[in-house]
Amino acid sequence: MSILAWIILGLIAGFIASRVVNHHGAGLVLDLVIGIVGAVIGGWIMTALGGAGITGFNLWSLLVAIVGAIILLVIVHAVRRA
Repeated sequence: MSILAWIILGLIAGFIASRVVNHHGAGLVLDLVIGIVGAVIGGWIMTALGGAGITGFNLWSLLVAIVGAIILLVIVHAVRRA
């Protein structure tokens, strides 16, 4: 994927994950970082489970990125509380 597609996918995934976990967005830059890191985490988890990770700019990749970003945010919240 091109860098622009990663940015757009990351921004959308980060915003949706922030809304699901935090009930509000985290801001433009933080949503972008959360989404891109979440896409990497989600892709790694899906590949480890034998599925397809990030396959391009499509609905499946967005779903994988959102799930990865939600996992990332849950871990961050758990670490902050500990």
